[in-house]
Amino acid sequence: MQKRKSHKGAAKRFGVTASGKIKYNSSHHRHILTKKSPKRKRNLRAGGLLKPMDAKRVKKLLPYL
Repeated sequence: MQKRKSHKGAAKRFGVTASGKIKYNSSHHRHILTKKSPKRKRNLRAGGLLKPMDAKRVKKLLPYL
């Protein structure tokens, strides 16, 4: 049986916590920051955990998590 490949786009965007949940970083915090308010930029620093249904889809893309 062949080895499965990880989806490289997903591999760069998602990580795993010690308990096995999928974590992510917020988007829209790389460039064009001058028009965004300080409050919005501050809130974009925080990441989060995926909902269980979305986590199931990401785990298909990343078989070796």
